[in-house]
Amino acid sequence: MAILIDADLLTAIVTPFDENKKIDFASLEKLVNHLIEQGCNGFVVGGTTGEMPTLTHDEKIALYQHFGQIVDGRVPVISGTGSNNTAETIAFTNEVAEIKGIDYALVVVPPYNKPNQRSMIAHFTAVNDQVEMPFLIYNIPGRTGVKMEKETVVELSHLKNIKGIKQCASLEELEYIIEHKDTDFQVFTGEDTQALTARLLGANGVVSVATHLYTKEMRQMYDALYEGNYPKAAKIQRWLTPKMQALFMYPSPSPVKAVLNAQGFSVGGCRLPLVSLNDEEKTTLAQHLGLAEHALMQKLPLDLGKELEND
Repeated sequence: MAILIDADLLTAIVTPFDENKKIDFASLEKLVNHLIEQGCNGFVVGGTTGEMPTLTHDEKIALYQHFGQIVDGRVPVISGTGSNNTAETIAFTNEVAEIKGIDYALVVVPPYNKPNQRSMIAHFTAVNDQVEMPFLIYNIPGRTGVKMEKETVVELSHLKNIKGIKQCASLEELEYIIEHKDTDFQVFTGEDTQALTARLLGANGVVSVATHLYTKEMRQMYDALYEGNYPKAAKIQRWLTPKMQALFMYPSPSPVKAVLNAQGFSVGGCRLPLVSLNDEEKTTLAQHLGLAEHALMQKLPLDLGKELEND
């Protein structure tokens, strides 16, 4: 029986930290409710943008428990459980499977070890055979050091617990996967700038960083696409693309956290080894986002979509 993710616009959500670098659950709840109100209809928690490598085991469990309670079944929730240790990935995924409100796991291609394709198949097959919850593969070669090839993705798409992929690679590879995958296997681009094109090609949606700031505009883009208003959808994507690119000018999630803090969401800074933006970097980011100089140094209402509405 197919277990499908009923979402097209998922936020890979940041993990808010307080001044002591502890998880700030109050700020997390405020942000989650805001994003759902704006049109986000799914979340990845504890992923790259959530600074998962800096969270302890107990922090991840507490984060996922609180997150499930906050969302309370309103939208699907996918939690990061993967690592470069297959046995630990299986054990942790099964532990997370017991948490109410967590619907799927996200299991990254093992980083650092640099497995080849045969090793990747062995890793994900072992996870598939020994976990108690559906999960998605996370293919992000820029961070793991290796790429899962499109043929490998297609082969794994037929396994019973592997329900989809967050794919960060070329559109040509995305096309191949969509064309050849198992019928019930869902494909999400992890590249914000591919959001519209991926959907046109048959992907199920996007797992996005930009939705922290531009959920309303991205929802309008997808709605225009579904209504057949392709010029409007394309116009919004063109407007979004340079802003999406700007959010990766510096190591993510430091840029998006800087903007969220300026908006008053109090998500705090990043944990080492990442550092928060300095004043010069904030100024440069503000300019690339079309904001006034020093806008990110003040907690002011930032109407990030005003430019599009006035265009």
